[in-house]
Amino acid sequence: MSTHQPPMPQAAAAPTNWQPAPGGTYPGYTSPIPVVRTHLGHALASEWTKIKSVRSTMWTLGVFVLLVVGIGLLAGAVVSNSSSDLSGENPLSLGFFGLLLGSMCIITLGVLTTASEYGTGMIRTTMTACPSRGRVLAAKAIVFFLVAFVVTLAAASFVAMVQASMLEGNHAKTPSGGEWLKGTVGVSLYIALLGLLSLLVGSIIRHPAGAVTIMIGVLLAPLVIALFMFSSSLETVREKLFQYSIPNQLSVFYSNSLTETGPSGWDPLWIILGVTAAVAAGAFALLQSRDV
Repeated sequence: MSTHQPPMPQAAAAPTNWQPAPGGTYPGYTSPIPVVRTHLGHALASEWTKIKSVRSTMWTLGVFVLLVVGIGLLAGAVVSNSSSDLSGENPLSLGFFGLLLGSMCIITLGVLTTASEYGTGMIRTTMTACPSRGRVLAAKAIVFFLVAFVVTLAAASFVAMVQASMLEGNHAKTPSGGEWLKGTVGVSLYIALLGLLSLLVGSIIRHPAGAVTIMIGVLLAPLVIALFMFSSSLETVREKLFQYSIPNQLSVFYSNSLTETGPSGWDPLWIILGVTAAVAAGAFALLQSRDV
């Protein structure tokens, strides 16, 4: 009896026009997707896409501009119509009130830039796309800082120019070049760094509500605590809390400090820069050592 053997299948011939594509090479397979070495520019583009796409950015920055411009112009109109004599006073100082309240919006946006990704789980996708954790945090910090600085500078400069023109009839002095620089660029750098500090705290805490609470406490608690220190034995502590509270440091940019001693000139900017750098070092260290 004869047995019929089925023919053995033959391997399909490779297309005559096939060429190895640039990409990852595996045993028996060459990826058609090119392998590109990523760099900080890619991470910056990704973070810019994120920050301009989410609704929280438009809401927080919109409310920020509304507070800075609205309160600033309202304060200028009230003082202008009161016929108060502002001889020797810096007319730009009325922008302080709007910036103090508006800084809460910048703080909130800074926290959400990092902490919200941990709440939604999006951080896993981010770290998969860019395994270099330090690069991700650096990109977030750069993009946020630039956005916060530009928006603050635009709002503060507009309010400053309008207030200076509104208070001309109240004998307010003409601000010098240094006062213009501190009341616009200086205070904008300070607010942007405060928001950057919030971003880093959000990366450390990884919880939006908790990080926002901490930063609001940093903003207001020292001044509020100092107001209730009546004991003479606590006078030194009370004075230090006044001097280094964020509201007082903001007022220094308008040459209108709450205390006669303490930070002056550009000191608040160097203080917030040093604090932010220290927190940044801690945030980068923790990011490398903790699970996503």
